[in-house]
Amino acid sequence: MTKILFVCHGNICRSPMAEFIFKDMVKKNGRENDFYIESAATSNDEIFMGRGNPVYPPAREQLLLHGINPDGKTARRLTKADYDKFDLIIGMDKMNMRNIALMLGEDKEGKIKKLLDYCGGGDVDDPWYTGRFKEAYDCIYRGCSALFDELN
Repeated sequence: MTKILFVCHGNICRSPMAEFIFKDMVKKNGRENDFYIESAATSNDEIFMGRGNPVYPPAREQLLLHGINPDGKTARRLTKADYDKFDLIIGMDKMNMRNIALMLGEDKEGKIKKLLDYCGGGDVDDPWYTGRFKEAYDCIYRGCSALFDELN
């Protein structure tokens, strides 16, 4: 079983979109037993008194438009233990990658990757700041498709 953790700043937009897009791909291809998929944040910005916020409404709307329901997902923070638990830890942009490295330390096993490195490189821009949730969905979908293809 391949265990994948998608990571962004707050775990309410990009990384949950990646988590649920990838889960949907896995399900549609009959591979649910081959993957374990979660998402996490590099910050505590969306976690209050130990409780994480749900998927941000515009990100949730994009998922629902594609028949993907993220209900029940709440933000959680990346932990050092995640490095041992997951086979791949996938960030969305260069700032996420920097913060993941600061939080987890040296990537001795080569587990830490950037999503769009699977399809030509670049960053998934944070739609929290840009308001471009459709574009973020499309970009994440492209990256997840390339990742899925590589893992098959």
